[in-house]
Amino acid sequence: MSTVVINKIDELRDIIKNVKLQNKSVALVPTMGCLHGGHKSLMEKACSIADFTVVSVFVNPIQFCPGEDYDQYPRTLDADKLVAESAGIDVIFAPSVNEMYPNLNKFSDLTMVAPPYELTDIMCGKSRVGHFDGVETVVTKLFNIVQPDKACFGMKDIQQLFLIKKMVADLNFPIEIIPCPLVREESGLALSSRNKYLSDSDKTSALTISKALFAIRDSFKLGIKDVKKLFDVGLTNLDKNVELEYLEFVCEDSFKKIDSSDTITKNVICAIAARVGGVRLIDNVILEV
Repeated sequence: MSTVVINKIDELRDIIKNVKLQNKSVALVPTMGCLHGGHKSLMEKACSIADFTVVSVFVNPIQFCPGEDYDQYPRTLDADKLVAESAGIDVIFAPSVNEMYPNLNKFSDLTMVAPPYELTDIMCGKSRVGHFDGVETVVTKLFNIVQPDKACFGMKDIQQLFLIKKMVADLNFPIEIIPCPLVREESGLALSSRNKYLSDSDKTSALTISKALFAIRDSFKLGIKDVKKLFDVGLTNLDKNVELEYLEFVCEDSFKKIDSSDTITKNVICAIAARVGGVRLIDNVILEV
């Protein structure tokens, strides 16, 4: 059966209602489209754990900060449908902005879902103020529209994953969040829809982002537990054309930031954000004790 593209909320709700009447389980994969191998791995996971699967393709305007690439963000629905079909997805939900946010003139008109400040005043949330409010709001809307039993999120967006899991627990959504492994190109570069913006020379520089993380992980395995020393290991592996936004260490279980003077005693996420040729990239590794 080919993948069906649905643009209207009511139409999708009617389909989901019929699916639920048949006692079938539903899985959702929220995306902004421009689907690549990382997204495909999420969709394949969804298809393996549920009877009926939905992938949303929606470039969400309220999670973009002023000056970011909302207008330039790639929109490739025809190509996305081919990827979704190859993964076995039943429905692509591709609403318009007006369908998701009727008559939205300014964000202050919209009821928002906001994560705790102390969990967003670090990493991506610190430089992208309000970003995770937009993420949690659109994900809440998608959960209410699709009513999934399970939802798959990638571990590349590790802060997003943690905040979504916390939101689901705090707000009592009857949904199981399925974390899915980060997928890399053969070179080691984390797959991203924004990779297509990189020139050949930019891509060479960008490869040092994952190289820096791997060097930190290898040093940790060799016994270096001091955060400052691990930070320095990362810096020495970054190309001069990589503009570092952050390189931070947070506890895996609480997302509490670890100070540079600390020593790692339990599982930690080492996460990075950087710009190469104006393209913002993120990546992370987990340091397991």
